[in-house]
Amino acid sequence: MLREIVLDTETTGLDPRKGDRLIEIGCIELVNRIPTGREFHRFINPERTVPAEAEAVHGLSTEFLLDKPLFTEVAEEFLDFIAGDMLVIHNAVFDVGFLNAELERLGQGPPISMSRVVDTLQLARRKHPAGPNSLDALCKRYGIDNSKRIKHGALMDSLLLAEVYVELLGERQASLVLGNDRANAGRSARGGAAALRGPRPVPLPVRLTEELIAAHRAFVETLGPKALWKRYFAPDEAA
Repeated sequence: MLREIVLDTETTGLDPRKGDRLIEIGCIELVNRIPTGREFHRFINPERTVPAEAEAVHGLSTEFLLDKPLFTEVAEEFLDFIAGDMLVIHNAVFDVGFLNAELERLGQGPPISMSRVVDTLQLARRKHPAGPNSLDALCKRYGIDNSKRIKHGALMDSLLLAEVYVELLGERQASLVLGNDRANAGRSARGGAAALRGPRPVPLPVRLTEELIAAHRAFVETLGPKALWKRYFAPDEAA
């Protein structure tokens, strides 16, 4: 079983070394590249004001975050959720930098290692070197509906990234694609009998009659003692 965590964050700015903080974490669990429905999503009080330019990006205001838990209150639950599994992140250096800054502030180690991270931005740049490779651009490229993404949001972006991820790997899963029943039906119709799987609910009736079997044996006898068909007779029949 392959377990991966698709992760995204929102922050008060661009640089944790200059006092910017996490304000939202969104994660979804994938097993064998399929969402299981398990999610981790928390808004976080950054203990500082949210600049207007950051609020314009994600829509999270200082007032909205005032009654939200501090990172120290959600850190253990977050670490339990991601466990030791691989993390799938778009532009991972940014998110991991903020997460590690928060963990270091709490003295909660070790830091998240980049060796356990799949950076989908790097995957996209290798696959589509001409770009663009933003999350919105990749959704458009792969026909993924991102119409509800009015502003950046950690959980929404994680859900979209999960679909982008399997496209980048060339492993699209039917269960990841919303509203794909019609497309699946079309593929089954084009595939004809090859699209059917599993045993028939009712076995086909036997078409051979005793007369046909006897006629076949009589014909084989005319072919001589070395006829290949005789290998398929029962021992008493071949005598």
